[in-house]
Amino acid sequence: MRPKKLVAGPHAKRRGWLQNGNPPGDPSSAPRCGAKTRRGTRCQAPGMANGRCRLHGGKSTGPRTVEGIARCRAAKWKHGRYCREILAQRRRVRGLLRTSADLIAEFKNALWAG
Repeated sequence: MRPKKLVAGPHAKRRGWLQNGNPPGDPSSAPRCGAKTRRGTRCQAPGMANGRCRLHGGKSTGPRTVEGIARCRAAKWKHGRYCREILAQRRRVRGLLRTSADLIAEFKNALWAG
């Protein structure tokens, strides 16, 4: 729902619902965030339900369940080049290559010696 055009000017009080389904009200009377800023003063932005503003308290507190943590890990996954399973597989392949190179060298020595 779009807000109605202001007739009295841009700074006149609005009436009715806000955009995006937010309830009407005076944001200047909302409780303040109060987080300590880099200046050392308290943040004056209006707080959300958790008491902090969108900059100092954010909505997300991170995944809590095992499924949520797994989803977060899957979303962060890039390519898997350095995951544990791949690194272990590379170690095994390097060991096999080393062993096969040693066997080939022994075979060549036995072939030339005999």
